[in-house]
This record gives sequence, structure tokens and C-alpha cells, in this order.
Amino acid sequence: MNLIQAILMGIVQGLSEFLPISSSAHLVFTSNFYKVFANIPIHEQSGQEVFFDIMVHLGTLIAVLIFFRKDIIKIIKALFNALRSRVWTDDDAKIGLYIIVGTFLTVLVALPLHDFAERLVFSPSIVGGLLFITGFALLYSEYVSKHVQARKNQVDFKTSVLIGLAQGIAAMPGFSRSGWTIATGLFSGLDRTTAARYSFLLSIPIILGASMVYPFVKLDLHEVVNYNWVAIIAGTVVSGVVGYLCIKYFMKFISKFSLAFFGYYCIIMGIATAVFFALYR
Repeated sequence: MNLIQAILMGIVQGLSEFLPISSSAHLVFTSNFYKVFANIPIHEQSGQEVFFDIMVHLGTLIAVLIFFRKDIIKIIKALFNALRSRVWTDDDAKIGLYIIVGTFLTVLVALPLHDFAERLVFSPSIVGGLLFITGFALLYSEYVSKHVQARKNQVDFKTSVLIGLAQGIAAMPGFSRSGWTIATGLFSGLDRTTAARYSFLLSIPIILGASMVYPFVKLDLHEVVNYNWVAIIAGTVVSGVVGYLCIKYFMKFISKFSLAFFGYYCIIMGIATAVFFALYR
């Protein structure tokens, strides 16, 4: 991995983590396109590449922590107050509880899919097909949302369960995490801004867990010293900066416009990449 490749993938991660277009799919595409043009076999993936994916996700985690820092502090305080008083009337306390429930369900669904999802890294044509499905999910969620007369601006328990399950399914590259969680929110009657805000907050425990658990469980300390740390740090910083700007402008965008643009993008990108990599093989 070189510096240019790392910066490029950092930009891709920062843009695609919060846009409903699947960051994992775009990292798979970017990595495999690079391998195609560098004449490197697609089925080869180094420990450094896996670790780099974790680090750029950590960069976008820092971005969401900074952007929603006031909301996060309010939720944590309300959650502790509710636990101490056993009174769950505060909306922020409820959101904290729903995030815990949603995270638990995400892990419950995602863990059995983990090995299969990892193998998809070497099957970019299948990932393209999953991205195609994500596009249709986004378009259909907009269609359903337009027929909901009174959209909710508060997440309830049932909605948190459904969104948590959707986030678990989105462990597979091509199934956009933000796309499936926001779409599920729209299916459940949430307005776009509430669905997006909750989607981003729900991502924090999962990304934090992946970023912390992997280095201690799978990282080979003997290999670490040989990693290109300049490239890794550069990619992580770039993903964080781009991710922050992406959240900022996406929240403004989604309050005024539909997800249809991203739905069509996923469909076109899914078809194009599936065909390209199928022909390449």
C-alpha cells in the first residue's frame, strides 16, 4: 500500500460511510480496481489492507463523535440519570436505550454473517449485485415514505429493533449500513432527518467495537512494524476530515431532498462493477 492509494481510499471511506452507498463496497471496488490495474491478483489481501480498512473506519468514527458530540453527551447523561432513577420518560434516555438494544441485535445478526462477508472482499461482482439491491431498497423506501401522512420525529422501541436488525444485515459489503438503516427508518414512518441522525448515532458502538476489538484479537504484532504507517495515518486523517464534511452537508441535503439520487447511483454502480469484474475474471 502506498500513500496515494491510502489517501484515495481515505476519501472513498469518508464519503461513502455516511452516504447511503456502502463504504465497504466502495473500499472493495477501489482496492480491486487498483489491483486490476497494478496486475495484482484479486484474491490476495494482506494483513495491512485489513488493518487499514479498520483504521479508516476509525477516522470516520472520530468524525461522527465530533459532529454529534453535544447529542452524545446529552444521551449519556440522560441514560445514567434514567438508570439511577429508574424513570424512562426522557427522550434522550430512550434513544440511549434503543441504541444499546439496536447494537445488540446488530451483533446478533452480523456475527453469523462475518465469515461470508469477509469472503465477499474477493468477489467484487457479487458486491456489485448487493449494491444494486441497496439501490432498489432506497428507492422503495422513498416511495413508501411519500405515502405516510404523518412522519414521526421520534424513534420508538419497535423501530429501533428493526433498524438494529437492518444494520446487522448490512455487515455484508454492498448492503449499505447507512442506506439500510435510513431506509428502514423511512419504512417505519420516520422523517429523513430523524432516520439519518439515529443511523449515525447507532453506528458509533459498532465502529468503535470493530476498531478496538480487531487490533487486540487478530493483529500480528510482528507484522505491524513493517506496515506503511505514513500511508495508514494519512488515510485515517483524510477519512475523518472528509467524513465530517460529508455528515455536515448530507444532513442538510436529506432534510430537503429524497434518497432517490443515491438509489439510482447504487443501481448504476452496482450493475457497472458487477459486469466489469465478471468480465475481468
